[in-house]
Amino acid sequence: MLSRRTLFSSLGGVACCCTLRTAAAAPNQPTIAANRMAAHERAMRLAIAVARRNPVYPFGAVIVRAANGEVMARGVNNARVNPILHGEIAAMNDYVARRGNKNWDAHILYTTGEPCSMCMSALVWAGIGGVVFGSSIDGIRRAGIDQIDITAKSVIDASPFYHGTLLGGVLQAETDQLFLQRKRL
Repeated sequence: MLSRRTLFSSLGGVACCCTLRTAAAAPNQPTIAANRMAAHERAMRLAIAVARRNPVYPFGAVIVRAANGEVMARGVNNARVNPILHGEIAAMNDYVARRGNKNWDAHILYTTGEPCSMCMSALVWAGIGGVVFGSSIDGIRRAGIDQIDITAKSVIDASPFYHGTLLGGVLQAETDQLFLQRKRL
């Protein structure tokens, strides 16, 4: 899966400003080694583009195949239709509709905001290979959006069976602005 050593070496030291959590990798699972920060930023820009579809709650997510960067699914917050349709859940639903409920460990989810406890729990249960986010829960809260005060890292730490990686702060300045400049109701 996604190991700390390969992540740090692939990011060339920029991970010092980000949140990181890993667990022991399972055999035959892809690593994030081939994904340099430029690839993370490219995928995060796709999540930002998806997020712009909801100018009030710009939570956008893309699921990317770790091996080659292919976008496998997209999702944007649609909680006005259904309260559980956060961007991550919408992306997961899109993935299942297109690809089936399989091979989660070979993929990375990129999201504009740190996953809430519901979304992070769903990602853990799916066994996603990695989660990369832009704005932290605190940053989202500063933008005036209520948040449950349970970090994605806390959910992972409470899930000893999960073997994925968490990386935060990718394009955070851009995602923070996305949330700060959102349309207010």
